[in-house]
Formats: sequence, structure tokens, C-alpha cells
Amino acid sequence: FQTQSLRLSDLHRKSQLWRGIVSVTLIEGRELKAMDANGLSDPYVKFRLGHQKYKSKIVPKTLNPQWREQFDFHLYEERGGIIDITVWDKDVGKRDDFIGRCQVDLSTLSKEQTHKLEMPLEEGEGYLVLLVTLTASAAVTISDLSINSLEDQKEREEILKRYSPMMMFHNISDVGFLQVKVIRAEALMAADVTGKDSFSKSDPFCVVELNNDRLLTHTVYRNLNPEWNKIFTFNIKDIHSVLEVTVYDEDRDRSADFLGKVAIPLLSIQNGEQKAYVLKNKQLTGPTKGVIYLEIDVIFNAVKASIRTLMPKEQKYIEEEDRLSKQLLLRNFIRMKHCIMALVTAVCYISSCFDWDSPPRSLAAFLLFLFVVWNFELYMIPLALLLLLAWNYFLIVSGKDNRQHDTVVEDMLEDEEEEDDRDDKDGEKKGFMNRLYAIQEVCVTVQNILDEIASFGERIKNTFNWTVPFLSWLAIVALSVFTVILYFIPLRYIVLVWGINKFTKKIRNPYAIDNNELLDFLSRVPSDVQVMQYHELKQDPTHSPSKRKKNNPA
Repeated sequence: FQTQSLRLSDLHRKSQLWRGIVSVTLIEGRELKAMDANGLSDPYVKFRLGHQKYKSKIVPKTLNPQWREQFDFHLYEERGGIIDITVWDKDVGKRDDFIGRCQVDLSTLSKEQTHKLEMPLEEGEGYLVLLVTLTASAAVTISDLSINSLEDQKEREEILKRYSPMMMFHNISDVGFLQVKVIRAEALMAADVTGKDSFSKSDPFCVVELNNDRLLTHTVYRNLNPEWNKIFTFNIKDIHSVLEVTVYDEDRDRSADFLGKVAIPLLSIQNGEQKAYVLKNKQLTGPTKGVIYLEIDVIFNAVKASIRTLMPKEQKYIEEEDRLSKQLLLRNFIRMKHCIMALVTAVCYISSCFDWDSPPRSLAAFLLFLFVVWNFELYMIPLALLLLLAWNYFLIVSGKDNRQHDTVVEDMLEDEEEEDDRDDKDGEKKGFMNRLYAIQEVCVTVQNILDEIASFGERIKNTFNWTVPFLSWLAIVALSVFTVILYFIPLRYIVLVWGINKFTKKIRNPYAIDNNELLDFLSRVPSDVQVMQYHELKQDPTHSPSKRKKNNPA
């Protein structure tokens, strides 16, 4: 077993450490084939390089779509590889139509250089415009505990120097350095039952993921308390990324069984502290059996991290297709209802001031209204938001935290988890709703729209609630700058500069990826659901995880 474990470890080491990164920017399509009755198409693009897959957004009703999306692939082979690209037309209620395909042979492209490619589509019409760049590999490594970069004084100084304030404008995409020590796990779920005496065991291995960087430990056979003692290092491209550590049971004849998982936001990590993390189920909604011991260190440049916050998030590989869930639909509806009710409550409060339900409060509001309107200047808008952030910070520091634990979201997540378990057990018993593909797709769309609206409101609330202090401090800096600019510079000049920038942006950089800095900032703020998923569970010695076997579907 030890020999086989070492062989597997070597195989993982060879297959998972990449030689370089391929950055593909999907610019546009031209003269695509019309697939719909209206003479147009709703095109989107799928990319595949080995096991890595991406899918672009859908551009409705056009034969000349503009995507301007960027995707990063890991290059595992020295000689390159071939990216398979297919173009599809989105259809509601039936299978998507195939428009055409093309391939990019990376072995023909020179490294450290951006190539503009116009790729004609085979088995179809039109062509795609791409920008492809091959760069050297990011610093990802696997080593034993005896080889520790941060304990070597010389290497540590080099890392600290690389992310010092003096290097704030050097290589903006290299935000920081992450080191993860995967030490051991205890009391894992027994996934296999073998032998005459029904001996329960597992063959656990660990997967460490940061965005699209994915590394594995070796497998420890027949052990519920494995020791891995491995160190993983990653380059951080976004300080708001979430480190995911998942434990699986290896099966030779089928896919690995899930044993448990933890999700740790990088900004919540306490450097150099060995901690026992209670493993959670797949949905990160509750505990499963076992704990894992990790020691994590994060070093990053705050200026680079702040600049990167205002840029688009890195897109993950294609994940599971969205499916219709009664509990998920209900949860999203309740979340959106909470956001709407918050607005209704605010409107009712203002209305009560007009109705003089409380004379002292109405008098104070009336005097404040006269003062603000008489002296109003545009800079007062960001100043008011700044004061709101400062007031909430004062409440938190003084121990008068008014943030409430959202038990409704937690209950809905647990209900959704139970529904997922029923689906895993009874997947073959599909109801009438699941057979009506068109209705299901419309419901999934509604479900996702509700999620986006609710998440948007929750992200704004969590920004002012100091859920992520780094982001709230960044908001304070930005609002302070806006206040000063609006105070000293006339509005016409600000609008003039903004308009010139917008009109000349495509002239200055024809292939620039459009983005909205405010939306990119809010995309880093966790929603209430994500806050619950990232919440660290406390270890309970009286807890009997074996009762949670339903959370461990194969």
C-alpha cells in the first residue's frame, strides 16, 4: 500500500503541476450562421483544453456578437496543447444548435507574446477573433513539511520584498503568496466496508483549490486518521478568493467518494496558526464527520489587492449545470423579500416623519431636511455614505453590533441540503416538472434572477455592516476621495473627463474588456448565503457525526 501511495503521489505531482498559463480573450464573432427563424442566433462559445473547460456568456439575437471575455488555462505539456473551441446557438426548450468549431494549436505560438487570431469556423460559417497569450508558470509547488519557504529566512525576505509597498505597481496580477500546510485529519467518515468482519475504513486524499489552481496530496490507505504533512504554495491573483480544502476517499473502480470540505476566505486567515477545521458537507451548510488540521500563511500587497478588487473576477471552470430546486427557489424568493422589506421599512419610516407619528422625531427630521436642502452640495452624497460606514464601525467597536445572524437563510440551506440528499437517492424518480424541459429552464432562470437580485442587496448591506473589513476600509478610502474631488472640482469637469475616457477607451485599446468598477467591487462582497457557507464551525466533542451520513453522498 505504501508503494502504491508513493506511485499515486508521483502521478499527481506529474499531472497537476503546470508548465505555463494560456490566457485567451474572446473578442467577437463575425458573420456567424443564422440558426433561428428570425434570421439571427443567440451564440455562446465553449472552450476545452484537456480537462479544463470554460463557457462564455450568451449574446442574444446577433450574427456578430461582442463578448470581450478572458479565460485562463493551465498548460501542462512542454510542447503545448490544442484548445478545442465550439460555437453554439442557445435555444429554450430544446437542444442548443451547433454553429461551428475551430482549434488553436498552442505549439505553433511563441511564448510571452500576445497573438491576435482570426479563426474560421469549420462545419459552419463565420469566424472568431481571439487574443492568445502564453506566459511562464505561476509559482505553485508541493513539498514536505521539511521544505518550508517561509521558515527559510532568505526565501521569506525575498517573498516579503516581492509584495512590499515599493512593488505596488509591479505586475498588478501578482497580488500575494499563499502557503498551506495540510497536516492531518481525524475521525473521518468510513466510506468503505470490507472483509469478513465488515471492517470500516477509508483511503483519504486531500484536494486543495484556489480559484482554478488545484493540487492534491497523496492517498493514505486504510486510515480514518491520515497524516499528509504536505506544503502547498500558490500565487494569489485576487485576495478575495476562497481556499477550498476537500477530503475524498479513493476508489479504484469508480469516482472518489466525498468525505468533507472546508471553505476559508483568504482575508479571514490568521497567519502561522495551526487550526482544526470541522469538515462540512458538499453544500457547506452543516458538519459532516471529521476535522482537518491546517496551518495557513498569507502575504499580500494591499495596494495591488485594492486595484485588483476593481477588476473583473476570475471565472472558474464550467461547473454543474443549474438545476431547478424547490427549496433553492423558495430561499431566493425569501432573500429578495427581505431586501424589498428593508426598502419598505425605510419608506414607512420616512412616511411616519411626514405624518408626525412621533413629534420629536418629525421635528428633528424637518430641521435636518431644511438644513441639508439649503446647504446641499453634490459632495454630501458620498460624505453621507462615509458617515454611515463610520457609524456602523463605531457600533461594532463599542460592542453595540446591530448585525443579526440570519437564521432564516441557515434553515433554508439545511432544507436545500436535505432535498439534495433525496435527489441523490431518488434521482431516477423524476417528476412531471423535470420532464418539461422548457418550463424547468424558465424556472431556473427565474431562480437565478432572484438570487442575483437578493445577492446584490445583501452585498450592499454587508459592505456597510463591515462583514469584510478590508472591503469596508476600501469603500471608506474611495468615498473620501470622491468627497474631496466633488468638493474642489466643478461637476462639469468631472463629467467631461468621464465622457472623454468613455468615448476614447475603445480607440486607445480596441480589445479592452469592458467592466464596471462598482459591480466588480460588489462581486467581492459575500452574500448572506456565502457568509453562512464560510462560517467556521466550532468543534463539538459531544457531536456524533455518524448521524450525518446523509451529508456524505457518494
